[in-house]
Amino acid sequence: MNTIRNHAVKAIAVALTAAIVLVGNPLTTRANGGGKKSTSLTDAQVSVKYEGITDNSIVFKVDFENPTGEKFWLIIKNDNGDVVYHQQFSETHFSKSVLFQNTDSDIHPTFVIRASDSNNEIVRQFQVSKTLTETTLATSL
Repeated sequence: MNTIRNHAVKAIAVALTAAIVLVGNPLTTRANGGGKKSTSLTDAQVSVKYEGITDNSIVFKVDFENPTGEKFWLIIKNDNGDVVYHQQFSETHFSKSVLFQNTDSDIHPTFVIRASDSNNEIVRQFQVSKTLTETTLATSL
């Protein structure tokens, strides 16, 4: 009878220990950020390049290497710092052409890649200025 009681007590102790481990583990995981590492962005991952003018638009190309496939935001701000575009993506090899209307005035766009799970961000700022040149050619008759 004591042997059966000892086995029952051991079984209950093992079951309680397992339950504590299973219940305690998710709580620990949530306490340190849900088990996910926060995305750490580096300058080398982000490329923003001026591509030129096509079809009356100023074109920039934004590339972002996101090997973990984590969600991130592409945010574009105008000269006043107002957000004119924001969209969330999760592509591992992100590439997007961004078009601005070609006007006679200078523009100062700011491109921001921001990790979804933190305030970690990479910022690229540009100034696009127009310079008109006049070419005069004299030929003899």
